[in-house]
Amino acid sequence: MNYQDFMADPDRDCAIIAHRGIWRDAPENSLLAIERAIAQGCDVVEIDVRKSADGVFVLLHDDTLARMTESDAAPETLSSAELSALHLRNRNGGAGNPLTDQTLPTLAEVFARTRGRIFTHLDVKDARLIPEVIAFAKAMGVAEEVDVWHTLSSEADLAWVKTNVIPENIAFIAKTRLNVADAAAQLDLVLALRPSICEIYFDDVADLARHTAAFADAGITLWVNTLDDVSCAGLTDSAALADPEAVWGRLLDAGVSAIQTDEAAALRSYLTSRR
Repeated sequence: MNYQDFMADPDRDCAIIAHRGIWRDAPENSLLAIERAIAQGCDVVEIDVRKSADGVFVLLHDDTLARMTESDAAPETLSSAELSALHLRNRNGGAGNPLTDQTLPTLAEVFARTRGRIFTHLDVKDARLIPEVIAFAKAMGVAEEVDVWHTLSSEADLAWVKTNVIPENIAFIAKTRLNVADAAAQLDLVLALRPSICEIYFDDVADLARHTAAFADAGITLWVNTLDDVSCAGLTDSAALADPEAVWGRLLDAGVSAIQTDEAAALRSYLTSRR
């Protein structure tokens, strides 16, 4: 089954998306963190993609290497050989986490590990590179197993996505907000485009639930982040660990069927108990 078919399946359980892999005892965005996401049975692993000075795609979230390595350079200023030689700090980095034997991986190394084993959410930090990343995924034979995302908040966004993403027949996530002044316009854009997935932001679960039927009728999967740093309406991973029904349960009841989390094992345990 390809990514789009998986997300469109009405009979599947809630999709578990592992944010930067399982990084509790592995560096984020590392091959080890990705392998652990696979081993834990996550449906999707989220990774951050940047480009080296010599045009090789590599995994890193930040604008510089300072948090995750001993270098403070921007990844775009170093060659792929220089980047691949850098050892990653454990967990989410910073001075409090030691260096590990894991080195900064290339996207090619990741695709060689994920192919046929797990779907991959590609957070391409420079949106202008999305067409190149799609072409690379096709060349690596994983285009049916990955997604890309782009903000969908204006007619200009819609035109860009229609030109650069939709013709490629790849899973696409539209980032849309219900908690802004032009929410109605953003809602109209996403319902007109009908992407595979909508990453939705809101201030009130009831506001989200009011639109659930419209998304369902359009065949759009609703994706919500419960990451402590990126969440909606206080529905965080930390709150879910204390009361999963009040966080993950409320989202499922509101029609959400894809959750990105840093607590994949706890979410899986909750989904099992809910069944």
